Amino acid sequence: MDKYEKVKKIGEGSFGKAILVKSKEDGHQFVIKEIGISGMPSRERQESRKEVAVLAKMSHPNIVQYKESFEEGGCLYIVMDYCEGGDLFKKINSQKGVLFSEEQILDWFVQICLALKHVHDRKILHRDIKSQVFKSEYVSQVEILKV
Repeated sequence: MDKYEKVKKIGEGSFGKAILVKSKEDGHQFVIKEIGISGMPSRERQESRKEVAVLAKMSHPNIVQYKESFEEGGCLYIVMDYCEGGDLFKKINSQKGVLFSEEQILDWFVQICLALKHVHDRKILHRDIKSQVFKSEYVSQVEILKV
């Protein structure tokens, strides 16, 4: 964590927490997922490390880019690109009942399908498809998938 300065916590779930950080080297912002692995059974720790290895191999314009990972103080840290626009769930709720255009919906749908195809072509199954994992650049990203 020495390379990053914490900006704020941006999420928390059963996996751990997501922290917005700034690189001390170049000032770029990233998200670090912090997963407490010290209390996990050995098998679960191995599964967490395996998921990181899978994420590291993903390279697609609609998939959030992995930067690095490391373990420190009983936690696994996964550093990924930060998507400033938030997630699709937040974008939908911010509409306050105003409908998105059909063109916008189709654009997002195509981006999601292309990202999922990339994942599935590698014999990987995304187990948690929901609007909260779709991040937005101009609404852009599926936790590992960008929209």
